[in-house]
Order: sequence, then structure tokens, then C-alpha cells
Amino acid sequence: MIFGRVKPLDAILATAEKKGLHRTLGAFQLTMLGIGAVIGTGIFVLTSEAAQKAGPAMLLSFVVAGFVCAVAALCYSELASMVPVSGSAYTYSYAVVGEILAWMVGWALILEYAVGASAVAVGWSNHAVGLLNSLGWHIPAAISNADALMAHMQLAIGAAPSEDLDKALAVGGWINVPAIIVIGFVTWLLVIGTTESARVNAVLVLIKIAALTAFIALTLPVLNSDNFNPFMPTGIGNPLSSSGLGVLGAAASIFFAYVGFDAVSTAAEETKNPQRNVPIGLIGSLVICTIFYLLVASGAIGAIGAQPVANATGQILSPGSPELAGRCATLVAGGFVEPLVCSKEALVHVLEAIDWPFVGRLVGLAAVLALPSVVLMMMFGQTRIFFTMARDGLLPEKLASVHSKYRTPHVVTVVTGVCAAFAAAVLPVGKLADYSNAGTLFAFFMVAISVMVLRRTDPHRHRPFRTPLVFVVAPLAILGCVVLYLSLPLTAKLVLPIWGAIGLLIYFGYSRSRSHVGRGLVEVHELDSDAPPPAVPPTPSFD
Repeated sequence: MIFGRVKPLDAILATAEKKGLHRTLGAFQLTMLGIGAVIGTGIFVLTSEAAQKAGPAMLLSFVVAGFVCAVAALCYSELASMVPVSGSAYTYSYAVVGEILAWMVGWALILEYAVGASAVAVGWSNHAVGLLNSLGWHIPAAISNADALMAHMQLAIGAAPSEDLDKALAVGGWINVPAIIVIGFVTWLLVIGTTESARVNAVLVLIKIAALTAFIALTLPVLNSDNFNPFMPTGIGNPLSSSGLGVLGAAASIFFAYVGFDAVSTAAEETKNPQRNVPIGLIGSLVICTIFYLLVASGAIGAIGAQPVANATGQILSPGSPELAGRCATLVAGGFVEPLVCSKEALVHVLEAIDWPFVGRLVGLAAVLALPSVVLMMMFGQTRIFFTMARDGLLPEKLASVHSKYRTPHVVTVVTGVCAAFAAAVLPVGKLADYSNAGTLFAFFMVAISVMVLRRTDPHRHRPFRTPLVFVVAPLAILGCVVLYLSLPLTAKLVLPIWGAIGLLIYFGYSRSRSHVGRGLVEVHELDSDAPPPAVPPTPSFD
């Protein structure tokens, strides 16, 4: 039953074959594509989160997360080159391990894309609010974060009152309005069919790289080796604990900084000599991004330090928690320099601390300009996965409705926008990133399994790209995904099984009986602009 209802791969490939994609991309273009897709969210937003979890040892966390992404990407590329159609890991799983597991992957991808978009929106909000405040337009805390709301919720469910929680209630906010605004704007763009051009994307990539390069150039000369001691204040981390601290805990969060490399793997069908150029593009972009990340993190640590903040009893506080927000507010009110882990815009804060406030604001402006495009691409990916699932009958077909004027899936786009806006309104960026990572790691886990299964069940199928040493690389990807998932904080680990249980209730209560594959309907349509018109039935004859 678990491995039943496999969607025929030949039917899916029929869509890919009729596309006739032209192979024009070389190794350099793929590498640049990967750099543009990866650099952005994590390094601007999550540096302080990683520092609170691992201290200076977050440098090792970047390497661990990058390695897991690399082996997962190699598995992803083989399936993407074989099935270059919409639906991502959901489609691959449907063709290999069956409908139930495909449904679970598609359901988990909601965490990757929709919740990931919420995390980026909150990161954008932090930088936009900081930029406006620096220009003299003060945005009240009450409408620019939800720290007070989170503190109130913790007290309501039985958390012990503390000075830090009281401080969070006093200075924190209740809703993140800027995050809602940017998601609303992106939702509107997706409904009317506006997409970013290649030229605009290239400019944004250059802006991001220029901002990070300026940060590195200004911080490395003032690097103080004393700021790296102690190097590993929270240890390696224990995947079996619930704290989410340590090198592995930070790697589990930093994993979010690498999401986007699938832009390289999904371009395999348009790549010249994919067997050579895809791994070069994947590994090359991940290596370059990792080097950037290590240099930026080293500059931040060396300039002002990155030691975690503890409460009055010496316990390391959880990133994104109202207790940490309260403790940070207490430190600043007491005249202490704001620690790196307390800043909602870490890179800007570092440059201001070393007397480069103008450049710091330019880095903040770069984030404000570049991050909305990341929100757009994540929400675009989510709507297309929803659309594909609805076309397969697993979700209400109303979600697959196409707007009569704009020719976009407007219903599913609005639904996605509302859900993403709600999450961004009330949750901090670090928790959203962890929840997103839980879904992403499950999807990558299933992709690694699928590529091995398909090698056994259909070894002669044409593969434009073949994962090298697949029975070494794929198990490493599986192990890496499991270790990082177990290294997430307890709440993030619980999100996936609870979310999955809700998904199974929907599947058995609604989707299974309406599945097109279950009803014997095998269709070849993946929202292609070049899809052929439906056949016109013959006129009935009464002769």
C-alpha cells in the first residue's frame, strides 16, 4: 500500500520530452545561477541565530551544512535531469515510491517554500525597519515584531515568569506588519503574472555580492583573535537532545542559507554536457558560497565577537525566544554594547560597531532590495507544487483554477499568500527557518532514497546526469539529513510529524478517493505554456 499508486514515469517524461529544451548552459553559467539562488537569505538573516547556537564555531556549521547540501544536490540533479517538469521532489517521489510518500513530500514542501518565504519576509522586515529608523522614520516595536506576543503565549502555556520575559513583554511587539506588507506585495505580483527578468535578477545578484564583499573588506582588517575564544562554547551538539545548540544545531539552522541550489539541478535539461557541467555548477556554487559565508562569519566574529547570551543562571537562551529578546533589551539598557546574537540585522550591526555606519546602511539597503525576490521565488515554487498536486486530484481542483485575464493560478497564490503572511506576522525568523528546514530535510531525504530505488528498478532509463558513486553519495545525504533534522530544536522536530499527521488525515479523508492515478486517469499536463490544445471530440452521428 505504501509503495502503491506510482505515477508512470513515461507519462511524466512525455511532458519533458515535448518541451525540447535547448542545451545552452555551461559550467560557468550554472555556477553563477547557483550563487545567485543561494546567497541572500541566510547570511543576511541567520548569522546571529547561528552565533547564539554555536558561538564562533558557527564557522564549522557552515561547512557541515554545505556538505549535506552538496551530496543531496547530486542526488537531486539525477532526478531533475530525468524529470524536468514542475512539482520538484513531489513529482520525483510520485514516479518512484508511490502516491502516499509523494503526498507526504508535497505536504512537507509547504514547510520549505511557504514557511521559508515567511522567514525571508521577517528577515526583510528587520532590515527595512532598521533602515527606516536610521533615516528618522521610527517604526513602533508593537507593529514590527511579535516578541511580546510570544512571551505572553509562553506564560499562558505555563512558562515560569522571569525578568527576561517581563522585559520582552515591556519592549516587544505584537505583530510584524512590514512582513505582512511584503508578502502581500509579492502575492499581488504573482497573481498579475509579473516575474523578475534575468537582467533584474543579475543586478540583484551583483548587489548581494557587492554588499558581502564590502563587509568582508572592512571587517577582516580589524579581526581580533581573542574574539574566537572560547571557540566552541556550546560544544558539537547532541542530535538526541532537544536544545538545538552546538555546531550541529547551528548547522541545522544554517542549512536554510543554502536552500536554492535546486535552481542548478533543475537546469540539467538545458545544460551542455550535463554529466560534467552539473556537478561543477553544483559543487562550484556551493564551495564559493561557503567561502563567502566563512569569510563573512569570520569578519563578524573577529570584529565584535559572537559569544552566546545566557540568562541570570548561566543557561544559554534559545535563539528567537522572548527570553533572549528580554535579556538583550536588559543588556542594552544597562549600557552594554549590543551583542551580535541580539541583533536582528547582524551584518549592519557589525559595521556600525566598527564605525562604518554608512556602509552598514548600504548593506541593509542591499538586503531590503534583494530579499523580496527570494520571497517571490519561494512563493512561486509553493504555488506550482500546490497547482501540480491539485492537477493530480490530491487537492481540490479549484486550487488549479487559472485566472481568465492573467493566466496565473490565482486561487492557490492567494491561499499561499494568506498562510505565509500569518506565519510571518507572529513568528521570529529563526523559528520559521527551523520549521522550513524540517520540511526541506524530509524532502531531500526522500529524493536520496528515490534516486537509489530508481537505479535498482529502472537501471536502463536514460539519465542526462548520473549521480557519481550513488550508493555512497545517497546514503551520505540520507545520514546528513537525519542528523541535521535531529539537531533541530524540539519544537522544530515536532513540527514535521504533527504537520505530517495532519497531512495524512487530509490524504485519507479527501485526497485518496479523488486521486487521478487511483482512478486510472494518467494525465500529461504540468502547466506548460506549450501544452497542446485538448482534442475535440467527434460530432455524434445518428446514421
